[in-house]
Amino acid sequence: MNHPRVEDAQAISSPPAGGGSRSVPPSAQHLEPVLAAWYEATVKLERTHQLLQAEVRRLSEELAAKNRQLRQKTRLEDLGRVASHVAHEVRNSLVPLTLYVSLLRRHTAENAACQELLDKMQGALTGLDAMVQDLLHFAADRQPQCQQLQLAPLLHRLCQDLAPQLQAQGIDLVLDVPQGLSLWADPDMFRRAVLNLVFNALDAMPQGGTLSITATRGPQGVEVEVADSGPGLSDEARRRAFEPFFSSKPNGTGLGLAIVSHILEQHGGSVLACNCPDGGAAFTLRFPPPPKSQEVPRSRAA
Repeated sequence: MNHPRVEDAQAISSPPAGGGSRSVPPSAQHLEPVLAAWYEATVKLERTHQLLQAEVRRLSEELAAKNRQLRQKTRLEDLGRVASHVAHEVRNSLVPLTLYVSLLRRHTAENAACQELLDKMQGALTGLDAMVQDLLHFAADRQPQCQQLQLAPLLHRLCQDLAPQLQAQGIDLVLDVPQGLSLWADPDMFRRAVLNLVFNALDAMPQGGTLSITATRGPQGVEVEVADSGPGLSDEARRRAFEPFFSSKPNGTGLGLAIVSHILEQHGGSVLACNCPDGGAAFTLRFPPPPKSQEVPRSRAA
């Protein structure tokens, strides 16, 4: 039997002279798809881990915000009860004081100096009564008695009532409300919210300016904007505008905008504060659409 020579064995085991690639062992060929699948699974797990981390952060931030809202709501409820009690007690004292001032005015009608002092007293009592009214409105938990409101005539009447004050202060009024535009709201609470925004705007323009009231129908309901040409809002004022008892005015109670925010929350809406591009501040009331059962056809609403 002829055995192959050593040279022949080397020739069999050596790669071809042309430089061809060495063949991969069968075990390595089976391992490649396993490694590829493991790598792909690792990448997917890493992506899933990142997504879960992001979701946990989002949920944690949302939970923290809800907890802050709950704590603030609890504080506001406690504060509302205290404010209601204080307001009623102060009002009980205001009634006789106002009567006494009126009696003194009659008895000192001929004394100009006394009349001047009584005018100052009356002004102080009027301011105190306004603060009591704000406290009562802030503490009130009355549910809105909503109905379909036609905005154009309602806002025109409100501006007519304010005409003497606007004229005395040198305020130009721009009223832009489409005819037939309506919203679903409590009429007294709506009027209160708009008046508070208007008074806030007038306080920002002691030397005169322009007051703009506009209304439009947006994708989320009806928006009513009250804007002024005053100095605008600082970053802190814009951030804390609707906090109870926060005021950038020396003699402000800090309840006007808090009442506006409370009214909009009761209607399921919101209020936004921003600075206008051309100067001044703007506050936007957003009222949601009426319930399906209360919707009025456009032809009838007009």
